[in-house]
Amino acid sequence: MKQSEEFTRRMESRYDELKWLYCELYHNDRQGLAWLCDSMERYYEERSESCKEKDRRREANPDWYKGNDALGMMMYTESFAGTLKGVKDKLDYVKSCGVNLLHLMPLLESPKGRDDGGYAVADFRKVQPELGTMEDLKELTEECSRQGINCCMDFVMNHTSEDHEWARAARAGDADARRRYFFYDNWDIPSEYEKTVPQVFPTTAPGNFTWLEDCGQVVMTTFYPYQWDLNYGNCVVFNDMVGNLLFLANCGIDVIRLDAVPYIWKELGTNCRNLPQVHNLVRMMRLVCEIVCPGVLLLGEVVMEPAKVVPYFGTVEKPECHMLYNVTTMASTWHTIATRDTGLLKRQLDQVCALPREYVFLNYLRCHDDIGWGLDYDWLKNFGIDEAAHKKYLNDYLTGRGYGSDSRGALYNDDPRLRDARLCGTTASLSGLEAVLYERNDAKKETALSCIKMLHAYLLIQSGIPMIYSGDEVGQLNDYSYKDDPFKRDDSRYIHRGKFPWKLVDAKDDTAMEIFHELRKLETIRAGRDIFAGKASVETFETGNVHVLGIRRRLGEDVITAYFNFSGENQTVWEMDRECATGAVDLCSGRALSDFHDELQPYGYAWFGKERRKCNDGCSSIRRIAG
Repeated sequence: MKQSEEFTRRMESRYDELKWLYCELYHNDRQGLAWLCDSMERYYEERSESCKEKDRRREANPDWYKGNDALGMMMYTESFAGTLKGVKDKLDYVKSCGVNLLHLMPLLESPKGRDDGGYAVADFRKVQPELGTMEDLKELTEECSRQGINCCMDFVMNHTSEDHEWARAARAGDADARRRYFFYDNWDIPSEYEKTVPQVFPTTAPGNFTWLEDCGQVVMTTFYPYQWDLNYGNCVVFNDMVGNLLFLANCGIDVIRLDAVPYIWKELGTNCRNLPQVHNLVRMMRLVCEIVCPGVLLLGEVVMEPAKVVPYFGTVEKPECHMLYNVTTMASTWHTIATRDTGLLKRQLDQVCALPREYVFLNYLRCHDDIGWGLDYDWLKNFGIDEAAHKKYLNDYLTGRGYGSDSRGALYNDDPRLRDARLCGTTASLSGLEAVLYERNDAKKETALSCIKMLHAYLLIQSGIPMIYSGDEVGQLNDYSYKDDPFKRDDSRYIHRGKFPWKLVDAKDDTAMEIFHELRKLETIRAGRDIFAGKASVETFETGNVHVLGIRRRLGEDVITAYFNFSGENQTVWEMDRECATGAVDLCSGRALSDFHDELQPYGYAWFGKERRKCNDGCSSIRRIAG
């Protein structure tokens, strides 16, 4: 098939829906639609032949990313290897971790000191100079592709930096540029917005608008004053941002993370969150990608409760995002570490497991961001739990101020008035390793290491794709040096964005290697059995002990039952799942189920299943996710 025929085939099969959505949203603007379609064809023609070949393979196998061998790692380029070329030189290490999905945290040009960790983009087509160039990025993605590693990048779509060329023109008085944002001559309309729109950062960046003294204008800034919200009610904004997305796709990016996607449509009199128009925009972006670059996946970042997250999958018939961040499970996990009560976590996992198997979550223990306590407090109230008091308990425990706690987290956006704060810290420091290494307490050290291992075993058995935060695989601790940097010291999130501890890896530090090898053992088991693929069913079950979480995976006749002790004491499993009892062994330790004696050590875990390693279609390869 000729390439022009390929584009035409894809366009014709989706054009009617794209036209309907576009014309409904943009008041039948046929000229804007024609411009969009012309640009889509241009980006298709500019796409490299290697990317087009990958598109064709993935088009023929749309479930290519749902295998049991999918394993991600997120990292900051500067922290991990200094530059993009440095990351390329370190790909052997990435592969030694079993990773085949590399999430490169924001690396596009952003103004120093006003970038919120890279989320204030000044140029969507230029890499931060200290990290390299666009050519370096393309060389990295090409090498990753050759080695069977997919690349993910953030697409900051809600706003631009005030240093972006559109924003500079708007500030200078360009009327067309101002229509790309939300500009007002006075506070009348912004004040009306403020009546219904919540504040994202009430302590560090109160309000949703900023007064620009130099040009006598008010501009919408939902997140920070230097991040100006884009007006997606203007079709020119949508068309140009789609162009930026396709530019990144043509740089070899396989997964594009849609940052802060619930916020992208603004409407007076609403909370400007999760409005129906947002879903129309995301669905159009999905259609655009299916036409131009069907091998590229959309990953939605929706930091909200499950009921508001799930709609971003769209429907099975009209999908939106291919994958979504599983934010609530992360928060519920650390809630469980602090309370040692698995009830809330079990409830939350049940909600995820009840969704169609076509829906894929990206799961993680820690990410680049803080932990917000967006828990199901309506449910927790049934047990007499007060929201404000409970959040204080969680923060006290996980910052080491609670009785008996060895956690070493740090608060973020602490608001004494609302008695609310978010939490920062690496997995290892939150699990107690930092404190016990400082104390040189060997007994406590074993408990902390067990907690880290158990949490990763629990991560790897969930429904979805596990994403490791770079450094967690070797027990990286909090980095307090950010306090010495005037551009970072006011943002405690940098505590878990420290330099990668290459000294520990190069010296094969005993503690680091103990964590690393345990994770590799778990990852190898997972990659070798089809039961860990997305097509398997996953559910929780009762263990008879509130401290012990039970998770069961099932695929045909193959069953794995897993147990996780979320307490620092021995726990008895009173209700054992006997479904795979005959011949079952702990796949991690090799211990027979018959020798289990229904007891788990402090932060202990077990994956019980039959010793049956042959996959239905032959043993999977760690490279299969490359599609």
